[in-house]
Amino acid sequence: MNVSHEWLRALVPHALTPQQVRDLLTMRVATVDELVSLREDLAPIVIGRVVEAARHPDSDHLWVTKVDAGGPEPLDVVCGAPNVRQGALYPFAPVGTTMPGGLKLEKRKIRGQWSNGMLCSARELGLGENHEGILELSVDAAPGTPFLAAVPAGDTRIVVDVLPNRPDLLSHLGIARELAAALGKSASLPAFEGAPASIPSPAEGQREAKAGSVGVRVEDPSLAPRYMGAVVREVKVAPSPTWLVERLRAVGVRSINNVVDATNYVLHEMGQPTHAFDLAKLGGGAVVVRTARKGETLVTLDGVARTLDERITVIADAARPQAVAGVMGGGESEVTDATTDLFVEVAIFDPRRTRAARRALGLSTDASYRFERSIDPELPPAALRRVVSLIVSLAGGRVDGLADVLAAPRKVTPVKLRVARVRRLLGESVPAADIARVLGAIGFQVAPSAGTEMLVGEEELTVLPPSWRGDVVDEIDLVEEVARLIGYDRFPSDLRAARPSAVPDAPQWNLASKLRDELVGLGLYEARPIPFVAGGSGNGHVRVLNPIAENEAFLRRDLLDSLARRAEYNLTRMQGDVRLFEVGNVFSARKEGLPTEETRVAALVMGARRPPHFTESKPPAYDEWDAKAIAERIVRMVYRDARVELAPAGGEVLWAILVEGRSVGRVARVSLDAPVWASPAFGVEITLGEIASDRVAQPGRNAYQAAPGTEQRRHPVYRPIPTTPAVEFDLALLVPEDMHAAVVEEVLRRGAGELLERVVLFDEYRGKGVESGMRSLAWRLTLRHPERTLRDKEVEGRREKLLKTLEHELGIRQRTA
Repeated sequence: MNVSHEWLRALVPHALTPQQVRDLLTMRVATVDELVSLREDLAPIVIGRVVEAARHPDSDHLWVTKVDAGGPEPLDVVCGAPNVRQGALYPFAPVGTTMPGGLKLEKRKIRGQWSNGMLCSARELGLGENHEGILELSVDAAPGTPFLAAVPAGDTRIVVDVLPNRPDLLSHLGIARELAAALGKSASLPAFEGAPASIPSPAEGQREAKAGSVGVRVEDPSLAPRYMGAVVREVKVAPSPTWLVERLRAVGVRSINNVVDATNYVLHEMGQPTHAFDLAKLGGGAVVVRTARKGETLVTLDGVARTLDERITVIADAARPQAVAGVMGGGESEVTDATTDLFVEVAIFDPRRTRAARRALGLSTDASYRFERSIDPELPPAALRRVVSLIVSLAGGRVDGLADVLAAPRKVTPVKLRVARVRRLLGESVPAADIARVLGAIGFQVAPSAGTEMLVGEEELTVLPPSWRGDVVDEIDLVEEVARLIGYDRFPSDLRAARPSAVPDAPQWNLASKLRDELVGLGLYEARPIPFVAGGSGNGHVRVLNPIAENEAFLRRDLLDSLARRAEYNLTRMQGDVRLFEVGNVFSARKEGLPTEETRVAALVMGARRPPHFTESKPPAYDEWDAKAIAERIVRMVYRDARVELAPAGGEVLWAILVEGRSVGRVARVSLDAPVWASPAFGVEITLGEIASDRVAQPGRNAYQAAPGTEQRRHPVYRPIPTTPAVEFDLALLVPEDMHAAVVEEVLRRGAGELLERVVLFDEYRGKGVESGMRSLAWRLTLRHPERTLRDKEVEGRREKLLKTLEHELGIRQRTA
C-alpha cells in the first residue's frame, strides 16, 4: 500500500517526520517496507549563504554575489532576483545540477561576469509559482547542507506491507485511524473546495431500485451483496487541478481527467473502489449486475478484447456487458472529454468471484486487489457521497438520483473478552478500563457484559468490532489487538514460569528435529529451497496453476534435484566443498485429485571432507562410502526397529535402501552441470512418510501417514552403564567375491542373539592362502550379559552356532590359515 505522507497529514494533522511515522506504524500496525522521497530531483540542491552582494557593473537588474556553499572558497554567482541580500540563506544549485525543468547548469559568463551555479526561486524548484524572487530560507542549517535535509520539501511515499487479514489498511483512512489512535487524535476526511453538492436520499430495494431515470438490478445477491449508483448530469470533463494530480502522483497513479481522478482519489483515500460510466453509452437506461453469458466479449479499458464466461460477474446495460465487476471497466462506456452525464458505481462484490475473474482474465488492478480481500460492508454510502461530492466540486453538474440495492443488512456478532484471559496470554495485567480505551480508539465498542458482577481483573467485556474489522471474530483476536495497541515494547522481556502443554509434539516433527541435529552434527548445512523446479508435464511433474515464475512452474519429485541446483550455485562461485541437507516435501501426480505428497530427508556432499591441516597438501574428499555412512545413520534413526538393508544397485544409484524389503530411498551419484575441477557429488534421499492430500480428512485417517516401521516409534529408553565384563572374539570368514559384507553381517547379528552388543568389520584380505574368487573378511563380535559374567562355554557355544548358521545359510566357512 502506497501512502502519501502529506495526504495522511490532511486526515490526521501531526508534526511527525516520515521517519517517525514509519517507526510508529511498524511498531503498532504493519511493517513499513520503504520510504520514497518524491523530490529526489532536489538532491543536488544545497543551502547557500550570500556573503557578498553588489550590483552588476554592466546591468541595472543583475547582482554579482559571492555564495558560501560549504566549499573551501565562496563561489561567484550572478543573480537576477531583486530580493537577494547579504547574510541570507537560499537554495543553491551548483554547476552540473539538472534542474527539475530539465535545464543542466554550466559555468558561464553573464555580461562579462562568471557565474558558478544558481540561487533558486520556488518555481525553479517546483515548490510553487513564485518566480519574482529567490526563495529565502529561515532554517538553522550550515552552508553546504543538502536542501532536502534542511527543508521538508515535497511529499514522501510510505510503502506499507499490508497483510491479507487487514484490508482496512489499504486506504489512507485506514492508516489514519491507526495513526490517530497512537497519537491520541481523531481522523477526519478533509472538505472539498466550493459549495457542497446537493445529494438526495437513495431509492432502496433488495433486488432493484432506480437512480433517477436509470434502473439498477442485481440478478443474484451473492454476486454483489450491496450495489449503489448515482446519476450525475451536466458535468464538464477537464484536466484535474494540481492538488489532485499531486495527490495521485504521490501514490503512483497517473492523472487522466477530473472525473476518473475523483474515483481513483476515493479508492486510495477510503479504500472503496468506485467507477464512473458515460451514461449516454449505457443502452436501455439500465444497469444490471449478472454473470457473463458464454461467448460474450468485452474490450476493457486497457484496450484488450476479452472473452467472458459464467465464472465472471459483469456490470451490463440492457444489452451487453460494460465492465468486469470488481476488476476493470469497459472501453465502450469510458469517460471522455465529450462525456456530460455519468453513472457512478459503488459496490461490494463477492471476493471469491472477483478472484476467479481476475485469474481467468489475467488482469490485476487496484480495485480487484481490494475486493478480493473484502471491503467494509458499511462503506458504500459514505464512499458514494464522497466521490459524487468530489466530482461535482471538480466538474460541476448536479445529482439526479441515487440507488441502493441491499439484499440484507449486516449482522453484527459481539465478541466476549475476559480480562483474566488477557492477563494469562500476555503475562501482564491490563485493567478493563485500559482495554476499553485502546480498543475504543480504533473503533471498537466496548461495554461490560450484561449480568456480570466480578472482582477487578475478572471482568468480562462485550466487544462490538467495527464494520471494517471483519478479521476480528474471536476472543484471541481481541487479545492480539490489545497487545499491539498497548505496545509490544512495553511488555517486560524477563523470562517467566511457563506451563508445558499436555499435547505431545507431532511424531514427524520430532523426527525431523532429530534428523536436523544429527546432520548438523555431521558437518552439513541445512538448505530450505522453494519446492518448484523447471520440470515438465511429460516426465511426471505436477504443474502449479499459478506459478511464481514460468521457468519453475512444476512441483519437484525429489529433494536431490533441489540440492543439486544449490550445489551448482556454489560451483559457479568457485565453492567446491558442498555439504547440504534438507527435510522437505516432494510431489507425484495421481490420476485424480491432488498430488501425493511425501516428506523426505536428503543430503548432498562433495569436495573436501574436512578443513585442511597444515601437515597435508589436500584433505581427503567425500566418496561414495561417506554417502553410504550418512545413509546408514539416517535410516537407522528413521526406521529404528525395522530390518534395514543397503542393497547394491546399478547405474547412478549406488545402493538401494530397503526397509523390510521395501525401497525407501537411495544412495546415488548426483549429476551436476559442473566445471572440470569439481569433485564428484554423492547424494542420499530417504522417505519419512506420506502426507494425506485429500481436501477433507477421512475418518480414522491421520494427516500424516507414517513410514513403515515408524508407526509405533517408542520414546528413548535410558539404561545404566553396564557393570559386567564384555567378551570379544574374532571370526575370519572366507566370503565369495560377489557376496556383500552386509549380507554376512545381517546373519551374524541375527545368529548372535540378544547378548550381542557390537559387531565390527575390521579386516579384508586377498592373497596367499585364499583361493581365487574368494576373500577373507574378519569381524570382531562383542557379547555381554547385563547381570553376570559370561562363561567360556557359553561364548564358545554361540561361536560354533554362528559358524554352522553361516555355512548352512550362506555356504561360507571359517578361514583356518
